[in-house]
Amino acid sequence: MPEKGKRQRGDRFDATMVRGLDPLHWFMPYIYPNRADNEAFIKEEFDLTNLEAFLEKKNAELEKADRYTIFHAVAAALVKAVTLRPRMNRFIKGCRLYQRDELSLAFVVKKQFADDAKEALAFIKFPEDTTIDSLHQRIMDEIHECRSDKLDNSTEAMDMFTKLPRWLMRIVMWGLHRLDFYGKVPYDLIKADPNYASVFITNLGSIKLNAAYHHLSNWGTNSVFVIIGEKGRKPVFHEDGTFEMHTMLSVGITLDERIADGYYYAQTIRLVKKLIECPELLDLPANVPIEY
Repeated sequence: MPEKGKRQRGDRFDATMVRGLDPLHWFMPYIYPNRADNEAFIKEEFDLTNLEAFLEKKNAELEKADRYTIFHAVAAALVKAVTLRPRMNRFIKGCRLYQRDELSLAFVVKKQFADDAKEALAFIKFPEDTTIDSLHQRIMDEIHECRSDKLDNSTEAMDMFTKLPRWLMRIVMWGLHRLDFYGKVPYDLIKADPNYASVFITNLGSIKLNAAYHHLSNWGTNSVFVIIGEKGRKPVFHEDGTFEMHTMLSVGITLDERIADGYYYAQTIRLVKKLIECPELLDLPANVPIEY
């Protein structure tokens, strides 16, 4: 991969074009050009027995507002999984496959839990040595800022466009979609747009909503959308037919099937499962390999 700042023809400002593809993967973006038409959906359940004990220990001396949550653990697991499985940090745009330069997570922050409360967009980049502790601190800082009166970059830009008449807005959006195809959208408009993140996360379990699926978008470059559902007590069966009741977490993952193959996705899910069910591994830097 070329060093940052030394781009080759076809590279973008935020990613390097993947070269040397086999004919099948070279043709796929032309045969199936829209990301939303290439969704693969995976639903998994993770055993929270060890994670709940891990979080209780982490939270022993923390105030309620600053506690570690399941959201932080899932986010840390995703950062480590994508760091160790870099094809998950790819996207297709303009009929080309790209490898991102950086790893980022995005999520929506509700300023208050009320019907009329506004929402803000959080977009955070994480280095390769991220641990659950450093991730927790970054996310808490971002949440506190999002819940302030300050507008995030994407919301501020969208607010500006709402003042345009409908006919002009349609022309502007047509132009932005063409720029998006070539990776030329002005950086100031998209630097905090969650549709340009490596992984977009939504924590529906926090609002007691057990939906598992969310679509991808043709706008932007996001190829992986993760939905955290509700946790609940469910039977875990042993080989002899006996069972125990464990606390389980439902997680849905929607991804662009064109960026990798089924085997690669399966191994990535196994890694995420290992990290959630053996959470002490999240204390290791994201780029430290583990057995799974």
